[in-house]
Amino acid sequence: MMFASHIKNKKVCIVDSNPKIAQKIKVSGGAKCNITNEKLSSKNYIGDKEFIQNTLNEFSNKDLLEFLNKNDVYPKVNPKIVKGTYFCNSSDEVITMFKKLLTTTKVFLNTSVVDLDFANNYKIKTNKNIIEAKKVVVASGGLSFESLGASSIAYDIASKFGHTIEKTKPALVGFTVQKDQFWFKNLSGISCEVQVKVDDKAFDGSLLFAHKGCSGPVILNTSLYWKKGKISIDFLSKNKIDKFLKGNKKISSAFPLPKRFMTEFLNSIKLEDKPVSSLTNEEKQKLFILKNYEFAPAGTFGFSKAEVTSGGINSDEINHKTFESLKQKGLYFLGECLDPTGELGGYNFQLYFSQAYKCAKEFDSK
Repeated sequence: MMFASHIKNKKVCIVDSNPKIAQKIKVSGGAKCNITNEKLSSKNYIGDKEFIQNTLNEFSNKDLLEFLNKNDVYPKVNPKIVKGTYFCNSSDEVITMFKKLLTTTKVFLNTSVVDLDFANNYKIKTNKNIIEAKKVVVASGGLSFESLGASSIAYDIASKFGHTIEKTKPALVGFTVQKDQFWFKNLSGISCEVQVKVDDKAFDGSLLFAHKGCSGPVILNTSLYWKKGKISIDFLSKNKIDKFLKGNKKISSAFPLPKRFMTEFLNSIKLEDKPVSSLTNEEKQKLFILKNYEFAPAGTFGFSKAEVTSGGINSDEINHKTFESLKQKGLYFLGECLDPTGELGGYNFQLYFSQAYKCAKEFDSK
């Protein structure tokens, strides 16, 4: 849609498997569309850093906000969820904007692409008809949100024309847990502010315990960088533990954490909930685990719960200026189907809009 809205000199049609356009925008950010971030850098992404940064420079967060404001959409920063994230009043206002901008664009809804052939022109085979085109832009997303029409069609098309597909995995998604962390499941619905470390990355934010394990913004970001092995959680990231080891309060009441959490945590380390004044040095050391709770997730909640798909079409095989395939003339790839992926907080929408703008600019000039 962003691509089509910037095309002036070409006839464009959009093929969408959903009954309405922009359904992934519809559900994003809790239906408020987390559209960009005030602090934008390639450091917030995995993938080719130079490619990512050059794309962001071409159409920055300021450019996106200016474009939105020009079309009567005025996002604002809401730091309560993810620091620096711009949210719209409603996802619907973004969708309405695109509908107005696409009045001259032919849109095929409830139409799924089945295959793509090329012989002089492209033949887009769908579940309803065949559409002929001189050029094709594939921006069908990844494998996350199957309920919104996600499929492997972008990867299937890319593979057909000789592209390499980097291993895909669910990203920005919750973690399932192993037996030692089954106590997490007893805390479903409880959240707390923590810091999580994975490799050389550290994220601050809200962790939400779930019936499968743990989720919340801080865990979603962690999942982008997690491969296998341990992560560590600091449940007292803004506090030193020593100050809570004084007085006569019971442990579960002395610490600034939900009482249910403290009860389950104490059970997990086999420590009686008793006055902190009665703790031995050995027992006090057990409580320091709260500052560095290490565990290896069993896995993730999977593509059905993932915000995005990491991995995908190798971006080294895409023209970094035009997004045209280096293996097939007239075939372009944009968005989530490519291998760069961003953190939670508006980074992915920004990257995809930047890609679409850059592609449209080059596309329309030819």
